[in-house]
This record gives sequence, structure tokens and C-alpha cells, in this order.
Amino acid sequence: MPIRNRHAIGGAAGLALLALAFGWRWFGAPLSGLPAEVASDASAPLQPPLALPVAMVPAAPPEEVPAEAATPPAATGDDSAPGEGLEPAAAVELEAAVAAAVAAAEAGRLVAPDDESALHWYSRALQIDPRDRGAREGRRMVVLRALESGHALLDRGELPEVDAILAALAEAPAERAAVAALRARRDAQPQVAELLRQGSQRLAAGQRFEPEGDSALDSYRAALALDSRNVVAKQGLVEIESAVLERALAEASEDRFEDADRLLALAATILPGTASQLSTRGRVVDLKRGRADGLIQAAGAALDARNAAAADGLIARALALLPDDPRIAVLQSRLADARTYANQRPGDLIADPFVDREGSAPQLVVIPVGEFDMGSPRDERGRREHEGPRHRVRIGRAFALARTETTVADFRRFVRAAGYRTDAERSGSSSVYDEKSGRIATRSGIDWRNDYLGEPARDDDPVVHVSFDDAQTYVAWLSERTGRSYRLPSEAEFEYALRAGTTTRFFWGNGNPLRVVGNYTGDGDRSRKGRAWTRAFPRYSDGYFGPAPAGSFPANEFGLFDLNGNVSEWVEDCWHDSFLRAPDDGSAWVNRGCARRVVRGGSWGSASEQFRSAYRTPSPPDVRSARIGFRVARDL
Repeated sequence: MPIRNRHAIGGAAGLALLALAFGWRWFGAPLSGLPAEVASDASAPLQPPLALPVAMVPAAPPEEVPAEAATPPAATGDDSAPGEGLEPAAAVELEAAVAAAVAAAEAGRLVAPDDESALHWYSRALQIDPRDRGAREGRRMVVLRALESGHALLDRGELPEVDAILAALAEAPAERAAVAALRARRDAQPQVAELLRQGSQRLAAGQRFEPEGDSALDSYRAALALDSRNVVAKQGLVEIESAVLERALAEASEDRFEDADRLLALAATILPGTASQLSTRGRVVDLKRGRADGLIQAAGAALDARNAAAADGLIARALALLPDDPRIAVLQSRLADARTYANQRPGDLIADPFVDREGSAPQLVVIPVGEFDMGSPRDERGRREHEGPRHRVRIGRAFALARTETTVADFRRFVRAAGYRTDAERSGSSSVYDEKSGRIATRSGIDWRNDYLGEPARDDDPVVHVSFDDAQTYVAWLSERTGRSYRLPSEAEFEYALRAGTTTRFFWGNGNPLRVVGNYTGDGDRSRKGRAWTRAFPRYSDGYFGPAPAGSFPANEFGLFDLNGNVSEWVEDCWHDSFLRAPDDGSAWVNRGCARRVVRGGSWGSASEQFRSAYRTPSPPDVRSARIGFRVARDL
């Protein structure tokens, strides 16, 4: 076989052998080229592959050897085939050197002894023929394998062997950066060893990750800052991460989720994104969700029990755990209502018991807060000037309003308990409907016990023949008996409750009623003697000529009966000829010593246009009439 061919075959065989050696490094295959002392230790565990610096990995095919890796070529500068142009004796010597390099690599003599190693013989081959690509790449692979062996020996703490490798590679300029990286690791080992010893002591003392600055975590992190491949420090981090995750789960089990989250965040800085962290985080989330479910359920129960303070705390704790849970938003809305309505909800019914005797105040309805336009627009048919200017009013103070007018039975309870005598009783008269004349006329001997005709009233009739002052005395008595703040409604509250969200002329619409909606004057109504109304709704009859028993007709949207119709009602306000400078918060507009009060709502005997929602009229506070009664309100 020609010398050139034999040499090429030998060079290829050498490269194949070294490739097999690198295969062990990356794929775990046996490698005969390991140092004898390492290869013979069958009990030594194989270390996991560790990434080499970029400079240690071949970055190009053999044809593209970096300039610094090549021995200067012959004077001709060409890259001829191996042995080409050599004297026969030199070609034989080149072939022998390559063969010796292959044999040395196969025997595991990568860099030592100096004159028998693969490195020595490849270097000798390149002295004979600097153009030999096979020898050049073979030497490069030997250097890289020796460096990798050096890192593995460093991992095992075998420092003298590492020093020998570094000494042998002192003349390997092509891999200068890789050699420097191994040397830097080697030089840092005394300091790293001290940090590892310190970390071990701190682990034994239970100082895994606390206190900050004096923990095993600090020691191992410092060691890895000096030696990023140190397996002992890495294993220490694994142990610390496990302890941190165990602690996080324990904190979550005790509902200390803030501490659990803090520990999970710490674990992520120790070893980012491990499967253990993902698993523990999932378990913490499950515990959070379970705890939040219990808090949400308890908060709902507290709101049902009208305990806003307890619900507030429970909702806050649930919100901290599950800030995006839609159930919490529902609870927050309910809590806001509970605070606004003093642990009630709009539409709830209240019957305050007396604190010093049997019985209770009239049943109330919780009115929702809101806004409305008070008064009538200028183009409304039947409008009076004192119904304007129309203005926006916000009912921001929660209150409750009696479902019906105050009844005869309600008022009798007050009179008997308080020994009270009404203005009608003191003056000896009130006004009633006179069948003979068809008019309202004053008659002596009439008081709250009588109906609109002057006859004995039924218990469920709305009480009439009571003055503004009588009504005020009654609400003061209710406040004293219940311990609650009773009063007459303000004019704004009355219109707001009457409209119940409507904006039309009448609360049912703009035209005549098409069905029975209340006790109004209709052309179908007849008195006992057959009298009919002259200014009444056409084709309407509700079956009553005078007042009907309280609550006889459908309630409005707020659950209130007879706010318009049946009887007109006293409200708190003094009379003003317009709404200029009127309060816009729903409060009563009261002046000291006012001579007239406001009466709201049409009665059983009013003309049709007086049933408009904006209708209002003045009256002296001592007036008693068969057409005027009242209902009570209470602050929440």
C-alpha cells in the first residue's frame, strides 16, 4: 500500500477512535481512552454531562480549522494531501507518528507521559507536516478530551491529576480559552472547598435558607459563583429547595398563604422551574381554592344573617386568596348594600318590635337608593308652576317607608298607650264628605275614629282627620317605643318612592289608566246615594267612592301601596312656591316656623290631574280632613 494511503487510513482511524471517546462523553458509551486511574474505578458513579464553554466545542468541520489552531503551513501555503511532497523518509516518519498517536489514544494516554501520549505524537506529526489536517484535528480532539477529563477529575476533587493535565496543555494555544476555564476552576477550589464545608455545617445546624446571609443557601450560591459546575453545591441546592418546598406546603396547610407564596418565590430563585416546584405550587393553589371556597360560603352566610362586619373580614380574606373569583364580586356588591341599608336589602320588610310592651311599629319596606328628576317638565299637561323647576335629586341616604298609610288600628294603639288627644278632638271638629251637597264640609264631633263620611272607621282603613302635628307626635312615639329613628318622609323621598323608577306623567304612564291600579276618581264610581265625579278618569272604576282598606290595590315597583290615591299624605317639608334652592340630596326642606306644610299624592276625591306624580299642594299643619292621612318613614 502506498505510504500516503496508509497514512490517510491511520489518520482516519485515529479520528474515529477519538470520536468514539467523545461518544462516551455525550451518550454514555464506554471509553477506553479515559485515564487509567479513572477507567479502572468501576465503583465511581458516572457524573452527568456538564456543558463545556463554547471555546471547547468544535465549531466547524475539520476543513475549517481556526487560524490560531493551525501550525503555520509550508512556504507554499497550500493544504496538500497528507504526506504529499515529503521525502520518503519523512513520509514514513509521519505515518509512524500518527500510528503512535492512535495507539496512545487507544491506550488512554491522552496527554501523559510526555513522550508517549497521543498529544505528543500528534504534535510530532504536525512538526513533520504542518499541513496534515488529520493530525491537526486529532490533536485538537485529544486536547478537548483531556480538558473534559480534567473537569470530571475536578468534580471528584482529584486536584493533582488536574494539575498534570493543565501542565501538559500549557502549549495548546488553539484551545487557550478552554484551558483557561479549567485553570480558573482549579484555582478556585480552595475557596470553593471552604464554602462547601461551611454549607455542610449550616445544613447540619438547620440553617438551610435562613437567616439571610448566614445560611447554607448563601454558602452554596457563593461556591457556584466561583465554580458553576460544582456538583456538591448543586446537590446542596437540591436539598435546600426540597426543604423550602416542604416548608411552603406546611405554611399553606395552616392558611399562611402569604408565607407559602414567599417560600415558593424563594424556591424559584434556588432552582428555577423544577418539577417539584410545579407540583408544590399546584398543591398550594388547591389549598388556597379550598380555603377561599369556605370563606366565600361563610361570607354569604354572614350576609344572610345581616352581619356585615363579619362578612367584610371574610370577603377580604377570600379576596387575598382568589382576587379574580367572580363570586367575590357578588359578595362585595351584597356587602355594599348591607352597609348602605344597615344590613338590609332593598325590598326587605321591617317590623320593629316595641322595646317596652307587646306589639310592633307598622311594616316598612327598604327603599333602594338612587336618583330621579323631581318635579314636572314644563310641557306636562296639568302642570302647576310650583312643581318646578325640575331638578335632579340623589337619594343617597338609605331609608325605609311604610308599606301602607297609617291605619286606624295603628293610630288607636298609639292614642291608648300615650293618652294622646288629637287636634280634631281638642277642637271638636273635622271635615267629612257630605252626601247631600256632594262637598267636603266641617262637622263637629269628628276625629280619627271616624271615616270619610263621619261614620265609625274600620281598623284597616287609613286613618284620617289627623293633622300634621298629630302625625309628628305619632312618629316621635314610635321612635321612643322602638329605639329607632322614625319620622315623616321628605317630599323628595315621597315622590321618588311614588315614581319607583318611572318618569311619566302618572306612575302607570302618560294617559288614563286602562286597568285598576288604585283608588282614584273614576266615572264609574258611585256614592251611596248615586253621586258621580265630574272630573274623573273616563271608563274607570275601582269599586270605592271613599278610601279603601289600606293595601287593597297592587303595590308599585318598590312594594308600596297607595302612595297615590286612597288618601293624600303629610310629608315633612315646609311649603315653598318653587324648587329653586331645594335640597338635591332627598332631605326635607324645612324652615323654622313655617306656616304651611306639603301634602303629596291624590286622594279618593281628587281631580284626575291631581294623581300626577309631581302633584303637590300646601296646607296649614293643623288642618284635619277626610282626605288627608300619613305614612311613616325610618332612617336605616
